[in-house]
Parts: sequence; C-alpha cells; structure tokens
Amino acid sequence: MARRWLCLCVNSVFIVFANPLPVTRSQAAGFVLVESPMHLSRIPSGLRYYVGEAARQRRAVEDCAISVFSGWSYQEIDTPAVDYYSLFEQGMGPEAQSSFRFVDADARLLALRPDVTSSVARASATLLAETPRPLRLCYAASVFHQQPRTQAEWRRETTQLGCELIGAAGIAADVEPLLIVVETLNRLGLAGNYRITINNIDIFNGIADHLGLDRDSRERLRSLIDVRDTSALTELLTGLAVPEDERDLFVQVTRLSGKQGIIEAAKKVITNSRSNAALKSLEETWSVISGLGLAESFEIDLGDVSSLDYYTGLLFKVYVRGSGIRVGRGGRYDGLTSRFGRAEPATGFVLDLDELTRVVRPPEFTASRPSAAAVALAEDNVAAFREAMRRRAADERICLEL
Repeated sequence: MARRWLCLCVNSVFIVFANPLPVTRSQAAGFVLVESPMHLSRIPSGLRYYVGEAARQRRAVEDCAISVFSGWSYQEIDTPAVDYYSLFEQGMGPEAQSSFRFVDADARLLALRPDVTSSVARASATLLAETPRPLRLCYAASVFHQQPRTQAEWRRETTQLGCELIGAAGIAADVEPLLIVVETLNRLGLAGNYRITINNIDIFNGIADHLGLDRDSRERLRSLIDVRDTSALTELLTGLAVPEDERDLFVQVTRLSGKQGIIEAAKKVITNSRSNAALKSLEETWSVISGLGLAESFEIDLGDVSSLDYYTGLLFKVYVRGSGIRVGRGGRYDGLTSRFGRAEPATGFVLDLDELTRVVRPPEFTASRPSAAAVALAEDNVAAFREAMRRRAADERICLEL
C-alpha cells in the first residue's frame, strides 16, 4: 500500500504526518491528503547535485576563502542547521518568512536556518559572553529559503562563506571585512572583475525620520528603492502626503551612485543631522579605501538599503562580472546582539559559495589535482592492496583497477 501523508497548514507552516489514522473528509477539514510521489528521478527545484570536478572546484573555492579568513585571525564556528524560528525573525525581520518552518514534537516552531549571522550573534552574547573582545568568527554553512528572493536567485539551498567581527566599533572595524572580501576575490583570480558598492543605512533612516514615516511605510519604501522603481517610489511618497520638495529630495538621493563626488552631491541636498553623520562616516570609509589604492574596485551607492533588519551603519554588496546576481553582502549590525544579551558593535559579511564557484575560471584559479596512478589487482590481492597503501602513505593519488 502506498504511504500516505497528512499535511496541515497553519499560518504558512506545514505540519506533516506519515501514515495517519483514517479520517473522514469532514474530520480532515483544513487538511490536504497527498499521496507519496511515484517518481523520484528528479530533485525539487532550487536544489542541485555537485559531482566530480564541480564538487572539487567548489571545495577548493571554500578552502581558499577559509584560508584567507584564517589569515586574518578568524576562528571557525559551526551553528545548528535547525533553530527556533523566532531567532531568525528577531534578526532578519520580514526576510525570515522565506525560511522552511515546522513544528517539533513539543509544539515549538523551528526553522531550517535561512541566515547564519543571527546564530553567531546569539552565540557571542551567550556561549562566548566571557571571551575577550573583539571576537573574530568565520564559517562555511548551508542556508535554506522556501521562497525566491528574486527569480534570478531562486535556490532553496545555498552555502554562505562568512566572517563576523564582534566587539569592535569605528572605521577600522568597518574596513577590515572589506579588505578580507577584496583579498578573497583576488585569490580566486577575480581581480579587476568585481565591484563592491558601499552605503550607510542611516542616510536612509535619517531621511525617513525627517519625513515622519512609520515602520510599514519604511519597509514599502525600502522594497521600491531596492528594485529601483522610481515612479512607484514617487507615487508612494505622494500618497503618504510627503511635500513635493521633500519627495523629490528623497528620490534624488536614492538615485545617487558613483565615486567620491556622490558624497559631495548628497551633502548639498541632505539637511538632517542623522543622515549627515552617516555621510561623514561613509566619507571616512571611502577615504581609507582610496588611500589603499582600492577605489577602482569600489563604488558608493546611496540606493542600497538592505532589507535585513539588523544593519545599522555601513552596508556593502559584492558583484562579479559573469554573475547576474550579487555574490555577497555585509555591513554593520550594532543592535543585533542586544536581542540575545549585551549590546555590542559588530560587522560582518557573507559570500555565496555556489555563485563564486560558477564565476571563477582557470587558469586564474584552478583546483589542482595530480593524476592517479593505476594499481592493478591480481590473484594476490593482499600484495596489490599493500602497494596501494604504500602509495597512499606517500600521499600519492591512486586508482584501483577493479
């Protein structure tokens, strides 16, 4: 008899029971009865296998990144793949709704992690509360999303390569993660083929405060700015009864992008103190970047207003030629750790391992592997295996002729 599944959907959370007791249609109101799939030759959309060369290249990219992180004194941390949904809801805000959620046997709402930063922030405030600051933590971890962030990015499972610097404030702490990203991309052979955009979220927050916008209005504005929909943005501000001159100012600022001149242009139109302080901080960050001779790889983008709730200052996104989506993002999130314990300054970033693996190309970056020496099996298998073990002890690559 085919296995049967009983699925109950409550607030977008699916509770699944295998081989439930028989129920009538009236008893199953609100339930959906689904027969088990007969054909399992395909995997769900948004997932994939990595085999052979693809898997080896992917591992080599991961090893390269972790090696760079270690070189900057970051220690690895492994976080649980399953955790309380409220952890991610606290850290990510509306984006947490894209997670796979389910209820455990004790009726607690759990989720497959859609984000690693929230888990690291909790660990720093609890498990590592007495560890000397600053904390430098890094990871390579899978994250899971039930719904596409954009159609171009539609993958249910991705692997994030990330660093978190906790307990350090100031421009130096903002710049350190940027330099780690730069070194990682250069070591992957991507020098000259990437662009990192930077902004400060408080420029947006200062203008939103000045306009008296509530939380819901800010979220709607943020989503429109993110997709660069100027006409819809103008229409929304008009509907919120924002004066025409203030509305035009807001739209103008969110369209500014480029190099140092963008900051000067923004200073001419921004008047509130919070945004001006953020502009000053952004200018200091740019000054360091320029002084290091890295300005060619960076741009200022005042239209970058991250949808993640935890960012409080510097924001940045990473783009690589050959990829249609961003391959990384990061920034400052000073308020996140306070949700789990003491408040601390913090910055960090994540890079998308899958997308980086797709865009790296030989000969700039190659996962080298020596050819395999054949070891033939004969009637005396013990001798053949002894020879195989001898070669492996010498760290030679072999292939048994079976």
